[in-house]
Amino acid sequence: MDRREAEAEEHRPENWPLGRLLGAASRAVERAWAEALEQRGLTHAGLIVLHLLELGFDSQSDLARMAQVEPQTMSRTVDRLEREGLVTRAPDPVDRRRHVLAITEAGRAAFAAVRGLEDEVFPEVDDPSALRAALLQIVSAPR
Repeated sequence: MDRREAEAEEHRPENWPLGRLLGAASRAVERAWAEALEQRGLTHAGLIVLHLLELGFDSQSDLARMAQVEPQTMSRTVDRLEREGLVTRAPDPVDRRRHVLAITEAGRAAFAAVRGLEDEVFPEVDDPSALRAALLQIVSAPR
């Protein structure tokens, strides 16, 4: 094997260090996911908000905490979703400092439209349960 062939072999994904492989896989999936969401009029951040509202969270501060983002970031996401008619924001009748968020019918429809999107977007893998377990182990590991 000459030098060029050796270099080409070294640069094949099968020979990459795990960190590089995981980063490349993450970027590829993130790009495909963002494009698929954009085609449906959503962003990743917007999808998280709709999901949390579906789960019953209704305060912007709770959404920010659950999504692990700064309150200002959540505010911008909620502003966009509100402009698009996917969520509503109303004063809390009990606490005037707080606003109550709710998903609209259009928001429910948008959220429903992305159910199953993973199956369309993500490449098929041999053992999806093992992949999910490994990813959960990685993201849940103490730092």
